[in-house]
Amino acid sequence: MGVMRFLLHPTELIADLPEAHRAFISGLDGRVYPTRVEIDGNTMTCRRQSSDSGKLHVAWPVEGFGRPVITSSSLPERDEPYVLAVELARGKICRIRDQIGYWELAGMSVPDDFLGLHREAHRQFARATAVQDKPEEATRLANSALAFAFQAAEIVLKSYTSQRLDVRRRKTKQLPASLSCNLGHTVPDASWPGQFCEAFTAAVVPLEWRLIEPKEGEYQWDVYDQQVEWCQQNNLLVIGGPLIDLSPEGVPGWLRQWEHDFFNLQSFVCDFIETAMSRYVGKVRNWEIAARVNSGGYLALNEENRLTLAARTLEIASQVDDENQLLIGIDQPWGEYQARGNHHLSPMQFVDALIRSGAALSGINLEIGVGYRPRGSASRDVLDFSRMIDVWSGLGVPLHVKLAFPSATGADENAVSDWEVDRNGWKTPWSEQAQCDWLDLYLPLLMAKQSVVGIQWSHFTDQTPHQYPHAGLLDANGRAKPALERIVRYRNEYSQGNESEA
Repeated sequence: MGVMRFLLHPTELIADLPEAHRAFISGLDGRVYPTRVEIDGNTMTCRRQSSDSGKLHVAWPVEGFGRPVITSSSLPERDEPYVLAVELARGKICRIRDQIGYWELAGMSVPDDFLGLHREAHRQFARATAVQDKPEEATRLANSALAFAFQAAEIVLKSYTSQRLDVRRRKTKQLPASLSCNLGHTVPDASWPGQFCEAFTAAVVPLEWRLIEPKEGEYQWDVYDQQVEWCQQNNLLVIGGPLIDLSPEGVPGWLRQWEHDFFNLQSFVCDFIETAMSRYVGKVRNWEIAARVNSGGYLALNEENRLTLAARTLEIASQVDDENQLLIGIDQPWGEYQARGNHHLSPMQFVDALIRSGAALSGINLEIGVGYRPRGSASRDVLDFSRMIDVWSGLGVPLHVKLAFPSATGADENAVSDWEVDRNGWKTPWSEQAQCDWLDLYLPLLMAKQSVVGIQWSHFTDQTPHQYPHAGLLDANGRAKPALERIVRYRNEYSQGNESEA
């Protein structure tokens, strides 16, 4: 068994860092090892089956940036414990240096204010490494290095985003990626055309099997027929699905009787996909066939079953209309769920296997629910977010990104899942303004990525049943949140930028 030990300081931090128990180690190929975390005094011990070198991923407080997940450099096992903050600072500084090298080779200019912060991060880190025999002092200096490094990373990412968007603006007057939002399971309100259509160019009609066929053979299409018609009336691109959701409680309850009969279960799944897609032939051209195929959790389906099912559903979908764009949904794209030990394939390995099987895959929908448990993603800074998109781009398949971010804590009466808002990891406490600020930082970054062709928000309003608590762009009373206004303003600013350049 492989063991890595890390010293945590100061002592009072340990009681206030429950996220440490979710730490995990990954290999050089990005695969996450099943990791068991133990904390005894000031020592955090990470146990796994492999003894190879690995990178530690753990949430850590950074001044001005909340508690983002930070990744160390690749570390070999050794008897002496590492000073955790020092290794996190080392990892962050190295990632910034490597990324800057790639971007400079690509012709990007680096802003002057980045250089001073980056140098100061190096200076503080060098001082920290020199006093590792005094862990508390080393931690203090390493934390200072992290604060400078995160500031530097955000500045250079904003510069990268601006430079990339300037290039994309010169090529097209339109947004480089579609902006869409899930309509939820309700007929659009009379006020929606103004609010929704000013913000979005597309709409997601959630044709979920569990709601359309709650009883075997009894279909409920009315709401979704009206949604599709509403989209056509308002000139919105329609995205249908996900038809199948392989997470817990993602498909009809009556299907549970076929839990251990995979071939019959597969037959039911394929029949529904064919039925739903045939109903909207010519009206819906973009489909998310299955969601959360990588993490799963539904019934007794193992990875091999899910992979087989995903490939078969894509095959059936392509037979309905070979001109349709077919997506597969991948949740938790950093793969942190692997740390629980129930999966052998990383998210990318899962999709790569699907591509190699010859599946008719038109794109991948990466689902990123920041600040949610048990199946969301922890907060990460813009550099790690950008790097994740770049890694996924290596598959050569167009990317869609589905986003969710909470605007409040506490109970959400219309949330229908077992998801809950996690402890805050963002720069500021969960709030409507924090949701807006997060979107303001990450939306332009995604627009700047050549591989990203679609950006989707989890749901439009908190007034109706939804999965992500408090993530809607309208609150429970139907009032627009600042994030919705920010999306509208972003669309207008992008168009005005093109007009001024013309």
